[in-house]
Amino acid sequence: MFHDLCRRGLHGSKVEIVVYDRGKGLLAALPLVYPHLPVQRCWVHKTAEVLNKLPKTLQQQAKQRLHEIRMAEGRDEAEKAFNLFIDSYQAKYPTAVKCLAKDRDALLACFDFPTEHWVHIRTANPIVSTFATVRLRTAKTRGCLSRKTAFTLSRGLVPYGLQADPLCSANMAPVERIGPAGPTTGRAETQRTGRRFAGRGLHRPG
Repeated sequence: MFHDLCRRGLHGSKVEIVVYDRGKGLLAALPLVYPHLPVQRCWVHKTAEVLNKLPKTLQQQAKQRLHEIRMAEGRDEAEKAFNLFIDSYQAKYPTAVKCLAKDRDALLACFDFPTEHWVHIRTANPIVSTFATVRLRTAKTRGCLSRKTAFTLSRGLVPYGLQADPLCSANMAPVERIGPAGPTTGRAETQRTGRRFAGRGLHRPG
């Protein structure tokens, strides 16, 4: 899949970050085509995973503390909130802490980018919601679609998904990475954000 995206023009210099939920296959394949590319772990999926490892009586409190990390004013504040969560739950709930801590770098990767882009790259939900209308209809057909009709259906419905999600605005600001650039990114470039982000192996049309 990545090789096909690269063949169609999505080269490493055109991608700044990959947003993913928990696809191990994607992470294993990523270095083969886009080495040294930073990854951002989806905060929505990670929050659900951590809360599932805590008693229900503590989930609301823990959710608020995770929210404080995700919505921090900057990396320093996020690091402090992250450490506070670990200190608060490590003794009694080490499994929940381990689930969060193992993805620390990937969860905080968004803070290496300008503030106005954090809302778009903290989660993979803009991609998931864009394809929700396609999944709804393909599920109802129960496998009756051919490859051609499924592609035609997707081409017709995805634009409506983009319009419905406020995080998928076509007027997003240009992105310029402020963190350390890897060998494939070189100098910071300025293009439309929609051409710069990839998640689950897909990129949104500009």
